[in-house]
Amino acid sequence: MAGESIAGRTLWRLTGKDVLTFLQGLVTNDVLPLGRGPGLVWTGFLTPQGKYLADFFVIRREGDDDSFLIDIPEPLAASTLKRLTMYRLRADVQIVPADGLHPTRGTGPAPAGALPDPRAPSLGWRAYGPDTGGPAVTNWAALRVAAGVPEYPDDLLPDDSYILEMGFERLNGVNFRKGCYVGQEVTARMKHKTELRKGLRNVRLDGPAAPGTPVMAGDRVVGRLGTVAGNRALAYLRHDQAEGPLLAGSSGVFPE
Repeated sequence: MAGESIAGRTLWRLTGKDVLTFLQGLVTNDVLPLGRGPGLVWTGFLTPQGKYLADFFVIRREGDDDSFLIDIPEPLAASTLKRLTMYRLRADVQIVPADGLHPTRGTGPAPAGALPDPRAPSLGWRAYGPDTGGPAVTNWAALRVAAGVPEYPDDLLPDDSYILEMGFERLNGVNFRKGCYVGQEVTARMKHKTELRKGLRNVRLDGPAAPGTPVMAGDRVVGRLGTVAGNRALAYLRHDQAEGPLLAGSSGVFPE
């Protein structure tokens, strides 16, 4: 089973003896378990102020004993790789395009070498190989909305979003025991010292509305729509103000 192709992603190969320790000091999740065998880790990469810059998967495939893959949204790749290169300094890490490899995914029986999507069981598996996969037939946006899984660009906004407000802890995208990383201090403070006043919510719509549409409570902006799948959507809302009649354009918004 080849799976479905994944549009808008790019793959990069990381080699060198310092890859995992290099990434461990930069990203929000614990990647060191990949040193013990095949696996797939979803993680964020933040500004020093704790704001989202990118999210990506770090992969170790079966048989890849000395290299790792990064699976990242294509529009974020250039800026992310530039920053990774800036942090590399004298670390033994090489970053090159993963030519000849393609990401695929599916929700049915997983082929050999596929790895479960760590964000939610309903998102099935992802695989990386020479097969480009078939056309997408699964409504992935609907699966993500149902599971509360945000993605760039509709939900996650570079230099704007905070990952805890976007559910990264619930979705296995941040580890609070792994030690320091870029943006760790702000993220830890939000975890331990504050109550989140904003966050991602599942909502129902009673009409059409596009991602990015402001959510209004009267004349006040209380959030914005993210991923839309039919009459269901993700919305980034102020918890203390998203009450009463809510509108996104002319469509009613009903938090669930």
